[in-house]
Amino acid sequence: MVSSHQNQFQFDNTYSTLPERFYARLNPTPVQKPSLIKINRLLANHMGLDSNFLETSTGINILAGNQVPVGAKPIAMAYAGHQFGGWVPQLGDGRAILLGEVITPDGCRYDLHLKGSGQTPFSRNGDGRAWVGPVLREYIVSEAMAALGIPTTRALAAINTGETVMRESQFPGAVLARVASSHIRVGTFQYFSARKDLDALRILSNHIIKRHYPEAEKSSNPYITLLESVIEKQYKLIAKWMSVGFIHGVMNTDNMSIAGDTIDYGPCAFMDNYHPGKVFSSIDQMGRYAYGNQPLIAQWNLSCFASAILPLIDKNEDAAIETATDRLNCFPEQYESAWNSNFRAKIGLLEKKEGDSNLAKDLLSCMSENNADFTLTFRQLSKLSKDKDQSSEILDKKFTSLFENQSAVEAWLLKWRERLNLDNCSDTERQKAMLSVNPAYIPRNHRIEEIILAALEGNFSPFEKLNDILSRPFEEQVENIKFQKPPLPEEIVRETFCGT
Repeated sequence: MVSSHQNQFQFDNTYSTLPERFYARLNPTPVQKPSLIKINRLLANHMGLDSNFLETSTGINILAGNQVPVGAKPIAMAYAGHQFGGWVPQLGDGRAILLGEVITPDGCRYDLHLKGSGQTPFSRNGDGRAWVGPVLREYIVSEAMAALGIPTTRALAAINTGETVMRESQFPGAVLARVASSHIRVGTFQYFSARKDLDALRILSNHIIKRHYPEAEKSSNPYITLLESVIEKQYKLIAKWMSVGFIHGVMNTDNMSIAGDTIDYGPCAFMDNYHPGKVFSSIDQMGRYAYGNQPLIAQWNLSCFASAILPLIDKNEDAAIETATDRLNCFPEQYESAWNSNFRAKIGLLEKKEGDSNLAKDLLSCMSENNADFTLTFRQLSKLSKDKDQSSEILDKKFTSLFENQSAVEAWLLKWRERLNLDNCSDTERQKAMLSVNPAYIPRNHRIEEIILAALEGNFSPFEKLNDILSRPFEEQVENIKFQKPPLPEEIVRETFCGT
C-alpha cells in the first residue's frame, strides 16, 4: 500500500513523454545509508511539499534516490555540448536523474532533479556520484543567488549517502535534490542538430515554447521569437552575474539553460578583490571563462543555439543565417544596456544621464588597480552622503581605506558627488535604493571552504549558519559582521574544483 504522503508530489511529466531518443529511462541507484543534511523548508513549502514528511525516513529515501515517489518517471536527459570550446557529441546526465516535473499550488512547474544519484548511460566511465563538498557548495551558492534575486536552480535538500566517493582521496558521498524551471540546455539542441534530426529539433523547440515562451506561439515565426527570447534571458542573466562579482567558471554550452537560469555550480566563485581577468576554476587554464569574458562567452553560446535551430528559422539556409546573425549582433548593445542599468543602480544614479556608464567603469578600473574588494566597495559606497562635510569623513575614510591608493578613489568620489547632485533625490532615498542592490553578504570562497572542512568532520552547524546569513544578503546583521570581511592572506582560496 502506497503512503498518502508519497502522493504529495504533484507530478505532471511532459519531457518524459517526448520520443525515447531524448533520454534514457532508469531509476536512481540506491545508496547504503541515507541521512539528512538539510531540507530547504521554505522552498518545500512553496512547492506544496510537506517538509516534515521530507525529513522522515521515507522522505529521505526519496531524496536520496532509494525510493521513487508515486507519479515520478525518472530519466537521464541526453545532450551534447562545447566544453572549453571543444565539441563533445554526447554528454548527457552522467550523474543525475530527473525524477519528474512538479506542479506547485500556484501553478508553477519545476523539475525535481537528483544530482549524484548514480551511473547512467551517459556517465562516460564516471561513478555517477557526488561528494559532500560540491553538494554543499551548490546548495550554498544557488540559494545565495536566489536571495540576491538572480535566476537560478534551487536546492531542495542535501543528503548524506553513507558511502564514500573516490576523488583525489576518499570523501563522504552526498546527493543534492535540485529544483529548476527546466534542465534543457543549449547542448540539448546541439545534440539533435549534430545528428541532423530536424524532427527532434522541432519537437524540442515546440516543447520549450509551450513551457517557457508561450508568447512565441502567437508569432508569425515562433522560432525567431524563441531565439530572441533566449537571447534576452541570457543578456539579463549575465549582467546580473557581473553586478555581484559572480564567476560561473564553466560556461560550456551544456551548462547554459534555455530557460535563463544559472545552472550547474561546479567551480563557481564570487570575487573578493576585483579584477576583470579573475579565474578560479582549476580546469580553466587559459582563462576562457574569466569574469570579464562571461558576456562574450554567453554570445558565443547563443550563436551555437542559433546554429542548432537554423533549419527551423527558415528553410533557406542563407536567409536563416542572416536572420540569426541579425539577432545575435544585437546582443552586445542589449547586454551593455542591462549592465548600465545594474551598475547605475549600484552607484546610486537614479536618473539616466550621459556619462553614467563611464563613471561606473572608472570606479571598476580604480578598484582593479588598487585591489579593492568588489562587494565591500559597493556596500560602503551605499552609505556615503552626496555632500562631503565633517559628518561624512568617518564613512568616507572607511570607503577609501578599501583602496591601496586612497587618493585615486578620492578623485573619483569628487566626480561621483558632482553627478549625484544632478539627481533630484535625497540621500536617504538614494542610500536605501543602493543598499537594496549592493549586498553585505556573499558566499565568499573561504567561508565555503570552512563549512566543507567542518562537514568532513561531521559538523554541519557552520553550513547552517552560513546558509542563514546568506538568505538575508542585504541586511546589515551586526551580529554576523565578520562574515562581510574578505579573507586574510592565509585564507585566500585561489582555485575551485568541479567535484566530478
